[in-house]
Amino acid sequence: MTRQESEQGRRRVLERAVYGPSSSPGNRKFVELFNSSPLRLEMGGSLSSVVVAYETWGSLNSDGSNAVLVLHALTGDSHAAGPAESGHPTPGWWNHQIGPGKAIDTDKYFVVCPNVLGGCQGTTGPSSNIPGTSRAYGSQFPEITIRDQVVVDLELSKALGIGRWTGIVGGSMGGMRALEMAIMAPKLVDRMLILAATAAASAEQIALCSIQIETIMSDPLFFEGDYYGHGDGLGPVVGMAIARKLAMYSYRSELEFQSRFGRKLQSGGDANGIGNFAIESYLENHAVKLNERFDPNSYVVLSKAMNTHDVARGRASLAEVLSSISVKTFIAGVDSDRLYPLWQQNQLAELIPTTELFTIIHSDFGHDAFLIEADQVAKFISRALA
Repeated sequence: MTRQESEQGRRRVLERAVYGPSSSPGNRKFVELFNSSPLRLEMGGSLSSVVVAYETWGSLNSDGSNAVLVLHALTGDSHAAGPAESGHPTPGWWNHQIGPGKAIDTDKYFVVCPNVLGGCQGTTGPSSNIPGTSRAYGSQFPEITIRDQVVVDLELSKALGIGRWTGIVGGSMGGMRALEMAIMAPKLVDRMLILAATAAASAEQIALCSIQIETIMSDPLFFEGDYYGHGDGLGPVVGMAIARKLAMYSYRSELEFQSRFGRKLQSGGDANGIGNFAIESYLENHAVKLNERFDPNSYVVLSKAMNTHDVARGRASLAEVLSSISVKTFIAGVDSDRLYPLWQQNQLAELIPTTELFTIIHSDFGHDAFLIEADQVAKFISRALA
């Protein structure tokens, strides 16, 4: 991708990046929660009339014992499986795992994937209108935590009539939610599958997220979060692009970058090897794509929530909290993951007494391997759900 093409991509209007009233619902279903009593947030404040967008596959059996909850990562959404179509500009992010005869077999299981609280694809978030108005929350959207997201997941479970999930599956941020759900509502969960996640955000993870947050908020078009319809209506797309580039650096491994790109030039290079490097074009391409489908405010809100993640906060020591987990646990880590390194999954496996399986995914793809290594991940999920 040339620099001119990337600039044209950035100039796409912000409205294409968020789900709104005029958007096609696609396969989304919607439920409105917390109407009679507002959602009280862990860091103060509240939200009323929380809308949750979710998608389902398969059928719930007569005794409700075949439900599987899939929880997405930071920039994921409810479209975990299915083609790109009206309302869904990209294919399902876990197409190779969810479907008839696949690891999460929709002929056997009733599968639910909700868009997370604070997101931008149908669930209440900063780009949603404040109830009773036509004005987006923007800067007025409160700070939330992973535990707040799980409270919404628990309320969704009630609304769907799910008395017990046969499995909850989450990678990265989704794994954080799965861990919290197993602690907050153990009777609701038979087993949890955690991929490339941690019990608590480390200093390095907080640093990486904080830099990305600051990059977005420092963009002149951020307008303190109230950029919807403000100025040229584009929002902080430059800051978001830089944040995404930093994220992509942490999602992949040095080995992959070196073997795939090295010092290759994309275009316009001279004989001395000076010009637009292929790795720069790769990062720019990912930045443009994210700007087309994700809201910068949601990126900030969800990144802050990930920074607060600590299952021990306000409870006991980390060892005590993890050792109290009674839910059957299955853990997978990636050997080349530099964002959520393998020692963090080792820690979970060692301290959770109900761990039944610990799998190492061997990959050059780094953290993103849980989304890419279809065969290894499928084997892990199949064994865990067996």
